[in-house]
Amino acid sequence: MNNLLVTRIKNKMPEFSKGQKLIAKYIEEHYDKVAFMTASRLGATVGVSESTVVRFATEIGYDGYPELQQAMQEMIRNRLTSVQRMEVTAERIGNSDILDSVFNQDIDIIRRTMEETSHEAFYRAVDAIVSAHKIYIIGARSSLALATFLSYYFNLIFGDVVLVQATSEAEIFEQMIRVNEKDAVIGISFPRYSKKAVKAMNFAHSRGAKVIAITDSSLSPLAEPADNLLLARSDMASIVDSLVAPLSLINALIVTTALRKSDEVKQIFKGLENIWDEYGVYEKVDGKSEQDDDSII
Repeated sequence: MNNLLVTRIKNKMPEFSKGQKLIAKYIEEHYDKVAFMTASRLGATVGVSESTVVRFATEIGYDGYPELQQAMQEMIRNRLTSVQRMEVTAERIGNSDILDSVFNQDIDIIRRTMEETSHEAFYRAVDAIVSAHKIYIIGARSSLALATFLSYYFNLIFGDVVLVQATSEAEIFEQMIRVNEKDAVIGISFPRYSKKAVKAMNFAHSRGAKVIAITDSSLSPLAEPADNLLLARSDMASIVDSLVAPLSLINALIVTTALRKSDEVKQIFKGLENIWDEYGVYEKVDGKSEQDDDSII
């Protein structure tokens, strides 16, 4: 559990009421469950009122229960096993429809990301990317899908983009051996954080590159070596994390950089359209169904 949270509870324990001591004890023993409980549910579980739970949160230095809950969530998400994630998810969804629950969760994650995203940090990162001589992108494990998506579009917009293959630490550093202060390195990782991505970011920082981290929290190990920190919410969905907000943030990066290089990108895509037409890359769809064609015949 969060060492700061443990310290706060320990220091305040002599001053707690009987009900607050019950809350403190339950948090210490079941913090993985409490992190995803509402204040009313926690109160009902330990036998106190919801207002007692809220007062407990403020008593130990948080603005309210949501801030206490967020502190617990940020600390445990990198520690839960896949089995624990499934158990927590099943408990959160309960008897609700799973499809609707996941959709609503994703909607809420994007909304919170939009409210909390620093526009200044975002556009500073865009400046670093657009001015870079070479762009390196790294994302391991589930974040590889995000890195591959970003790399695909950046390869259409920029002249020199490398999707770093994170197969082994040695190969990562071999691919990044020429990185320097003129380059930008974009690292993407969400709980559970990839050690390979963290080491790659630290290496890029040591070489003076402009380091951009796309992650979920300022407590993320990717945050420390980052010159530009782009935060996007993620949340647990069974054995995986919901990555809709990071993908939306990446979409915004692609759109913004493309518009910054509008004239150049237009010329590139004009050439690509000619190539795609010549080699029949895309299936032509004229809007008519086969039934419409048969009726004409």
